[in-house]
Amino acid sequence: MGEMPAAVVTQALPWWWALLLPVLLGVALWATLAWDAALTARAAGGPAGVGQAIGMPGRAAARLLVGQRRRTVAADAVLGRVGGAALPVAALLAAAVLPLGERPVADLSVGVVWFNAMEVVAWAAVWMVGWGSNSVLGLVGGYRFVAQGLAYELPHMFAIITAALGAESLRLTTIVDAQADLWFVVIMPVAFVVYLMSAAAMAFWGPFDAPVARDVAGGAAAELSGVDRLVFAGGRWLLLVVAAAMAVPLFLGGGHGPLLPPWAWVAVKTVAVLGLLVWLRRRFPTVRMDRYTEFAWVVLIPLTIAQALVVAIVVLQRGGM
Repeated sequence: MGEMPAAVVTQALPWWWALLLPVLLGVALWATLAWDAALTARAAGGPAGVGQAIGMPGRAAARLLVGQRRRTVAADAVLGRVGGAALPVAALLAAAVLPLGERPVADLSVGVVWFNAMEVVAWAAVWMVGWGSNSVLGLVGGYRFVAQGLAYELPHMFAIITAALGAESLRLTTIVDAQADLWFVVIMPVAFVVYLMSAAAMAFWGPFDAPVARDVAGGAAAELSGVDRLVFAGGRWLLLVVAAAMAVPLFLGGGHGPLLPPWAWVAVKTVAVLGLLVWLRRRFPTVRMDRYTEFAWVVLIPLTIAQALVVAIVVLQRGGM
């Protein structure tokens, strides 16, 4: 790489952007849930009005806020609640390195590594929730997510490393600048597709929702109710929003684009990726864990390694010119 790996913060946005970031993520989260609610109502043959869809996230949150917390016998309440709270916190910390237009809140020189590290925190958080409930179904859901993480993490890492390799930097702003003339999705289509799959798996979003599937009564969240379920669900959906937004600086050119300002292009591209993930959720059934694991190890990992090798050769040739 062409720069020192020290995690310094340079050219960051003003401090008050750190307060605005949760608001922006909340708006994106609300829009995602409203879109998902509209698709659900349409699939069920019921009314899918705009007003009803927009109000659905608020009504669901209100029901959970007034709901009573359920406790299982000999549950580790501290472990479960810490895990549930760690999920949205990890998502917010991962979003700190997202370029909001031209710059992120924290312009770390190892922004890609920071983002992946926060994903690992989320990975541990889901397992803690499943273990802390002292429930067979919750434990099965937690271990399903661990197995899913073992399957998606390596392809996911190779996908984001390929983008960093193309820009010869781990800094996200540098990766965005490297796409001023050509977006990485054009020269790294395999890495882009694998990243979207792993992003859905990271948020255990359909069709990779086996950790919270109906066959285990909600899995890791089976014993959660009231505020605990709201925090867990909010963290899960927030992970989806952040992971979708990260595809923009990694593969879709960040804020680069004609006519509109950079922040508007980031918003448009993020909405497009989120809309695609929500739509695809309705097109595929839940993938069995054994089949997904086999597919990841046999197909996805070799494909992402091959993609990284191709990009590495291009970078070496470019450097030798």
